[in-house]
This record gives sequence, C-alpha cells and structure tokens, in this order.
Amino acid sequence: MVTFEKLAEINNIEPTALALGNFDGVHLGHQALIKSMVSKAREKGLKAAVFTFSNHPRNLLPGKTPVMNITMEGQKNQIIDSLGVDYLFNIEFTEEIMTMEPERFVKELLIEKFKAKDLFCGFNYNFGYKARGNTKILKELGNEMGFDVWEMSPFIIHDDVVSSSLIRTLIVSGQVEKCEMYMGRNYAIDGEVVVGNRLGRKLGFPTSNLIISPNLVTPPNGVYVTYCTYNGHRYPSVTNVGHKPTIGQYEKNVETHIFNFDKELYGKHITVEFLQKTRDEVKFDSIEELSEQILRDCRDAREYHENLLAL
Repeated sequence: MVTFEKLAEINNIEPTALALGNFDGVHLGHQALIKSMVSKAREKGLKAAVFTFSNHPRNLLPGKTPVMNITMEGQKNQIIDSLGVDYLFNIEFTEEIMTMEPERFVKELLIEKFKAKDLFCGFNYNFGYKARGNTKILKELGNEMGFDVWEMSPFIIHDDVVSSSLIRTLIVSGQVEKCEMYMGRNYAIDGEVVVGNRLGRKLGFPTSNLIISPNLVTPPNGVYVTYCTYNGHRYPSVTNVGHKPTIGQYEKNVETHIFNFDKELYGKHITVEFLQKTRDEVKFDSIEELSEQILRDCRDAREYHENLLAL
C-alpha cells in the first residue's frame, strides 16, 4: 500500500475506486465498506483507495469537544493495508479543505486529485463547507461528472448500529470485552516500552510501560486481563491503567506484566489487547497491601486465560 500524507505528493496516479470516511477504529462496518470498494476495484481494473484525514475534522471546529482516536495512526494504516488497499490518502484536514463547497471538494479532490471513478461511503457521510454535502448531493454530482456512488446502509450487530462513537463509549466505560464484537478484534494500545519506576520488578512483577497518547481514547483506570504481543508472539498478561496512586502521582500510563516472560523490553514495540476489566484502580495504605493485591490480580488474570484456553 502506498500512503500519501500531503496532496502535493499525489501526481499522475492510476484511476481509483475510492472509499470515503474517517475510519477511526476501522470497525466491522468500515471493513465491510472497504472490502466492497476493493472488490469493485478488482472487478473494474481500478486501484483500491481510501481517503481519510490524519486529524479528526471536528477537532478543527471552534467550541467543539475534541474527538479522541480509537486507534493510533500506525494501527489504523496497518489494518487498512491488510484489507487489500493500494493507495491510502491520509491527508491533514485544513481550513482550506474545511471551507470547500461540496462541488469543489468533489471536483478538485475526489475526481481531479484522487482520480476516482467509483465512490464508496456510509449512509451518513457528509463533506464540504459546514458539512453541506451528503450522499444525495454526491449522487447528483456523480450523474453530472460521470462517476458512480455506492452508499452503504447502516451496519448492524445485535440491533446496534456499529459506529466509532459506540466503540468510544464502550472503551471509556471499561466495557472492553464488547469491543471485539464490533471491531472484529480486541481493543488495543501499542507503542514503545519506556522506563518506569521499576517498583514492579522489586516486588517480583516486572512490567512493561507505555505512555498513553493524549489524542487516544483510553479505558478507565483499573486492572485488566490482557494479551501482550511482542516480536510476533502473543503472551497472556495483566495490565494496570492509571496513575499509580499508592506510590505517587504519575501521568496515566499502561503497565503490563507478562506471564512467564523474562526478556528486557525497554525501547521495544509491543501491543496490549484488552480482554476484561477486573477491578478499579485503588490507593492502598502500604506497598505490602499493593503487593498482595497484585498477587490476586495475577491469579485472577491467569484463571481467565486458562478458561479461554479451555473453550
């Protein structure tokens, strides 16, 4: 997959079938849309392409509550790549793009720049200045300019319309076990392991620490049963999300203890998948109490993993 980060980089590309959307989380609805686009691209001899923004458009609007991302950019790109996409247009949403009238947005970006012959979008897709463009207008412009529009109906699982907003709600409420149903994979955070306070190692529970991006939606503070993937191997683990109130006040981070693992991971890249929340974060009166609770957390997490293997 060839990724373009700037409009100026895009020159003389081959004609495309183009999926439109923010695709945060790349949930099952997004995946279905992209797969339909890829299938049509193969059928018509077009390049399979996705157009999205590297920043959330709502975050450029004054007075709006910032939208936190479900996936980090590297995760999002990797998932899109795995779906058979040839071109990813991952462009910054700017004031110039924000103030484009719908017709100009379609003509100058989708048709002239991205060479779109077929457009794929969700039923609630909006575009152009003040989101004046919608699927009805897109189809009208398609009739005028000679491209086809494929509108996807709501993607429903268990009576819920699958959306990024729904998944964000599940994450911030700690219902991480439900994310897999709508995403097709577990909710996960990845990154480079940083040096922590090394207290876990002193207590006999060495941990790998990740700093949480301020732009990322995160689960509430507490302890979670997790998997940790390093170097292509997936290990059962237990993870604390929070500020470590018993030993001080730290920035919110993700601290993972991997079972039966003794490698040094500082500076290495890992992915932590969240399976189930087991308890809230608590400030203990002593390090001894904390150590005893960590033993119980590890026991509970091991039991959870053993039950998974037994299924």
